[in-house]
Amino acid sequence: MKSRHALTEDIIKIRRGLAIYKVGASPYWQCRMRISRTGGYICRSTQEISRIEARKSAEELYNSILQQHVTLAVLQEHTFDYFASKLIAKQYELAKRGVCSPKLAKSDEWLINNQTVGLLKFFGDRDITQIRTKDVNAYLEFVKNSRAEPFAFTTYSNRISCIRKILKIALYEGVIDIVPDTPRPEKKKDNPRPRFLFEPLVEKKDDQYKRILKTAEQMAHDQVVVRWIPVTMELYDLILFVMHTFVRPTISELYSIRHCDVTVAIDKPKRLILTIRQGKTGYRVTNTLEAAVSVYERIQDRYPNAKPEDYLFLPNYPNRETASRIIGRQFRELLKRAEIRRDGNGTPHSLYSLRHTALSMRLVKSKGDVNIFNLAQSAGTSVEQLERFYVRSLPPTSELARNLQTFGQPEESQPTQSVSQKAPSRKKQRSS
Repeated sequence: MKSRHALTEDIIKIRRGLAIYKVGASPYWQCRMRISRTGGYICRSTQEISRIEARKSAEELYNSILQQHVTLAVLQEHTFDYFASKLIAKQYELAKRGVCSPKLAKSDEWLINNQTVGLLKFFGDRDITQIRTKDVNAYLEFVKNSRAEPFAFTTYSNRISCIRKILKIALYEGVIDIVPDTPRPEKKKDNPRPRFLFEPLVEKKDDQYKRILKTAEQMAHDQVVVRWIPVTMELYDLILFVMHTFVRPTISELYSIRHCDVTVAIDKPKRLILTIRQGKTGYRVTNTLEAAVSVYERIQDRYPNAKPEDYLFLPNYPNRETASRIIGRQFRELLKRAEIRRDGNGTPHSLYSLRHTALSMRLVKSKGDVNIFNLAQSAGTSVEQLERFYVRSLPPTSELARNLQTFGQPEESQPTQSVSQKAPSRKKQRSS
């Protein structure tokens, strides 16, 4: 038995978005109209039995419905899509001029165009002048419901930031008068940064940093090959370089440093002066610890014909992503051999753990005397970040207790070189 809603006549297409049809539940022809703004259909009865009269009635109904929606039609220049495209173009232009990171431009483009939970997936061609706080909340709920497992804090904060940047472009062009308030995501739960254990936080036999250096040296001696590329003492020096310069082991920092970006300062304390041109926090010129000088001297010996524009590490690979992958694979093999794949919280280690170790080690081994503002500037981070991820996770050592209770020294008795500037002697630099 046929359903009373089954078609009794073929669908007749009048024009794009408009058609008539007939079902068993009614003697009248029905009209189906597509509304492009909503992306849906509206169905109405033509109240006509005759097919000819039904076509005329359908045309009248369609024009009437469109007239109701014409005031809601959105100009292309007012759509969210239009201003999202402007943001993408702007970000890449800023990256080209070195004002922002190319990684940020790519990240925002992905947030906008992602096929699953991208901004265009939700906002698309909506009128940007009609977007309110409730719409942003609805989008975040849409993201939240897209999978069973909860997203990280940055998933929401990055998307909110991207929405605000798009809205600000509309504001600057005079299309909207104010950027609506955007919700704050739930407070982020800070996870301790993974770092390698070192003396005096642990006993000498449990010093993971020393074990890493020893393993790197042994791999070079044994001529270990990882993915057809031999491990050399370059990996050993790269580890020391990160530890004594605090640079991020990323393409925009460590792998972008050239010889022309390095100056050896011979005044006391002896150190390198590095120019980081496109770091995570932008351009900076920074001091290093004294031990970085001997590392740089070995790099010069390794590549005696290096030109000022050559890179410090793996200069034979002009594609720095390739260089980064090579070192990354070798370091993962090192961690496997040293049996230090994860920290005490189960977080996987990576090259970035060296930077976290370097900052923690400087705070501990300075016996509380290091200037935290100076350290933050040298590392290209903020005091707030140091306090959140490093200072609060350090154990209450006796040195920090003494520093807490100090009353300072008279000016004439203060040392000329602060503890924060001291570095291991040349004899001990290779193992420090």
